[in-house]
Order: sequence, then C-alpha cells, then structure tokens
Amino acid sequence: QVHLVESGGGLVQAGGSLRLSCAASEIIFSINAMGWYRRAPGKQRELVARITTGGTPNYADFVRGRFTISRDNAENTVYLQMNSLKPEDTAVYYCNMNGVTSRGTDFGSWGQGTQVTVSS
Repeated sequence: QVHLVESGGGLVQAGGSLRLSCAASEIIFSINAMGWYRRAPGKQRELVARITTGGTPNYADFVRGRFTISRDNAENTVYLQMNSLKPEDTAVYYCNMNGVTSRGTDFGSWGQGTQVTVSS
C-alpha cells in the first residue's frame, strides 16, 4: 500500500494563502491523475482540483481562479496553492493518487487529511 503524506494545512484569516503538499511514501513507476478533495463539516467529500499525467489541471467552480494545482513527477508530489481563502473553504483536505508502483502493482491511495481553517 502506497502511503501519501500531506502537509501544509493550518489556520489562516480570510484572504490569506496556504500551500498543501502531498508526497508518496515510496518510489512510483507511474502516476495517473492526482487530485485534491475536501470534506467540510456536515458535508460530503467533494473534488477540489485534479491534474492529469500531462499536467492539465481541472478545477471545481468554487475554487477556479483562486487555487492552483501542480505536480512534480520526479518527486511523486502534488501541490495545492490556495489564495484568497474564504471561510467556506474550511474543511479537511485529502489528496489522492493512483498509478503503478515500482514493483509493478496498481495502487490507489488517499492522504490522511489536513485541516484547513479560514477565519472571518
């Protein structure tokens, strides 16, 4: 099982910025799409942004223009730069990756989640 380690969450005032990182715990042969999701209190998990192997991003409407997803294939890492944060962005953020390990096995993994809290 490939473990994903997230970092970068925290408390920030509205209008502020945070950068989330998510790295795979082992050498990966190839990674397909990478993505960030979030779950706010009392709500279902929702897609925030995804990025393809070739680097094409896709954003949910509620973050487009404020968040930027990027990936470092050499480091098996995906990032989420969050600017102009709003209180409604408060949630636990989860990264997701799927692909093939260096052992030739398929994997699909979720990060442990990192809390983002935006105060008004």
